Amino acid sequence: MTRIKTVLFDLDGTLADTAPDLAAALNAVRQAKGKPALPFEQIRPAVSHGGKALIEVGFNLSPDSDEAETLRLQLLDHYRDNIANHTRLFPGMEKVLSYIEQSGGNWGVVTNKPGWLTEPLMAELGLQPRAACIISGDTLNERKPHPAPLLHACELAGSQPENCVYIGDAERDIMAGKRAGMHTLLALFGYLDESDQPHEWGADASVESPQAILHWLNKME
Repeated sequence: MTRIKTVLFDLDGTLADTAPDLAAALNAVRQAKGKPALPFEQIRPAVSHGGKALIEVGFNLSPDSDEAETLRLQLLDHYRDNIANHTRLFPGMEKVLSYIEQSGGNWGVVTNKPGWLTEPLMAELGLQPRAACIISGDTLNERKPHPAPLLHACELAGSQPENCVYIGDAERDIMAGKRAGMHTLLALFGYLDESDQPHEWGADASVESPQAILHWLNKME
């Protein structure tokens, strides 16, 4: 690859399919409170938006309430203890990573997930040694949609923003990538909600699958 030297990924809903384990954690907290499990399909769209969004889905509580925060911490504790029971790379994503590496490029992760969850998950997936950079939600003072985490990742990867592409499944991902001066790809296979309007987010392109990422990278050579 020439024009694109570094590919940066959002983690949940883009690089890895973390929804099964996060949904299980939410349902474990619900069941501990005497509530029945929610259908996976109801939980999945909230996964990219973090623990607060999951608690809002699971308990219909204001994210700023004390009760919601207590439940969120219980959710994250359960999730940390079961962080990679069912989480896998999206089908075809290993081919994308291998292509980047074999083409002389590098790749990294920029997520709003806190480091105490990001690092063990990347390690469990065997990805930590391969990533040029791993930027979590608490690595810097700023989080996406602020461009600072992406620019920091770009610097660690030894690239310039114009030679980077950021791939994510949420509006804040595309906003951050554009603000950082990077190419942006919207992962339509991720955790989009019915209310989302991805065509309005202004990504350079949308991809229906990891295979489509390969096609886009090939076009950029």
